[in-house]
Amino acid sequence: MKTVAQQMIRTGNKLFSRKTPNDVVEVHPSNTETAAEMETLQHLPSPSSPLTVKAMGEFVHHVDAVMERTHHGGGWLLSGIICINILILGCALVSSSAFNSVAITAVHRQIFLIILLLLTMLWMLFYTIITSRKNHAVLFKDSHAGPVWLQAGLVLFGLLSFLMDIFKIVNYVGYLHCDSVVKVAFPVVQAVFLFVQTYFLWIHAKDCVQLHTNFTRCGLTLTLSTNLLVWMAAVTEESVHHTEIYDLNMNISYKFYKVSYGDKKCKCSHSACDTFEEAFYYLYPFNIEYSLFASAMAYIMWKNVGRIVEDHSHHKAKFCPKEVCLGPVMGILLVVVGIATLILYEVQILKEDREKRNAALLIHFIMNIVIASLMCLSTVIGCIVYRLDHREHVSEKNPTRSLDVGLLVGASMGQFLISYFTIVAVVATGARGYLNALNLAWAVLTVLQLGLQNYFIIEGLHREPFHVIREAALHTNACALQEHTEIDVVVDSNRPNYFLTSCPDKPSWKRRVLKEVCAFLLFANVILWIMPAFGARPQFDHSVEIFFYKYTMWTAIVNIGLPFGIFYRMHSIASLFEVYLIS
Repeated sequence: MKTVAQQMIRTGNKLFSRKTPNDVVEVHPSNTETAAEMETLQHLPSPSSPLTVKAMGEFVHHVDAVMERTHHGGGWLLSGIICINILILGCALVSSSAFNSVAITAVHRQIFLIILLLLTMLWMLFYTIITSRKNHAVLFKDSHAGPVWLQAGLVLFGLLSFLMDIFKIVNYVGYLHCDSVVKVAFPVVQAVFLFVQTYFLWIHAKDCVQLHTNFTRCGLTLTLSTNLLVWMAAVTEESVHHTEIYDLNMNISYKFYKVSYGDKKCKCSHSACDTFEEAFYYLYPFNIEYSLFASAMAYIMWKNVGRIVEDHSHHKAKFCPKEVCLGPVMGILLVVVGIATLILYEVQILKEDREKRNAALLIHFIMNIVIASLMCLSTVIGCIVYRLDHREHVSEKNPTRSLDVGLLVGASMGQFLISYFTIVAVVATGARGYLNALNLAWAVLTVLQLGLQNYFIIEGLHREPFHVIREAALHTNACALQEHTEIDVVVDSNRPNYFLTSCPDKPSWKRRVLKEVCAFLLFANVILWIMPAFGARPQFDHSVEIFFYKYTMWTAIVNIGLPFGIFYRMHSIASLFEVYLIS
């Protein structure tokens, strides 16, 4: 209780001691209600005066509520309008360049994207050099924003995207004598943008900026819009390239498809064009993933503009591998077998022999059905344990946690999209043959697995951590009159943060089961991320959906849904690890 009171007093002092000429809290004069509430703060009791814990808690809560209201002003509305207009205009240009090669071409689309990339880089440089270095500009850091897995993924996909731009530059240089110089300029600008943006998000992803807030909000929505349009352009370009060279009468894998660049009469001036064309074609998925990662981090920064975050620490919990055994063993075994089947699939699917290709698809479908079935079973066990568990739900407002849940559910829509379209196509065509039956079973199980896993993760993230209780030493001072049990969970600030300081030798059976389930699901999501990220595309190698939806539509569905599915698996891994720690 004493700790809570001290923290509340520090919070009050901090809020009232920051009144400077450059006030860190925006007050919008047009908002009369907020202004009136701010005026009432002057009549509240001084933090230095003696207050009860209850009164101090109400005081801090009222201050936080008023401060939160002041952040929602004209800047949010203006930045939202800018984002919507850029996205709609970009959608129009990207769609026009894909379906109309006369009036609007790929060159016009690339010019528009170059302008956006340059404007975004200028704002990032302004923020890094000017805004972030001013006094009182960044007084708070959101420790939950920009987690390690997101930053590591951003760097990895950024490097692969940079490699793709290098291949594009070398390839398009061979067509300069007969094609537009813009096709070389765009990958050059995008390569520079990758370095600037990766550095910016690595350094400033956790910032809760309090200065130039309106301009910062607009800059972040510009960043968000730019990344979404780059993602949309990459998806569209890949879909158009597939469609231009696809011929349903050719019985070969999509991996043999060639991509046409510019005018078909335009010939490359050097002999390495074909090699670089195929090379950067394989790197498209990583560029798409990079844009999604950067968009998520820009959105988090936008939500944190003007936000006041109290001093607190992470949920510090010891990672005790000895607490689990069956889950990690089964998960690692699944990953090893999955990688072996992936290698076999990649080798066999390139064969011209139809029987070998069907055998590769058979192995891939069976492996995915086994993985999905085991994940569904383990998730059901975890959900049953949740029903038997009496831990309370976290009631405090946590914007970062809400964003994590939103990203989890939103990213799962990509895999839902592909699965439901597959179910409709296979059922409508009669599901004839064992490959169609296996494809249908895989799609149904995927839908079930996604729903169960989302529920399991969201429920776990919103549960209070298990309290680790140990006997405290007897107090010898005058205030300690009797023995008491000390709980190692210290409540700090106006929301709980947990410091789990010891690993119990014998965890309860509910904790043990939940940890086993989390460990298994974590490794299962790893292999489900590896397979599509490194080239497994049964959606194109199995032709039922292509015949049913036609190639143009099916390619668009897969190229939109698959990147979200890959992002979902990575986000699930991070969320499951957090659930494991607090279980």
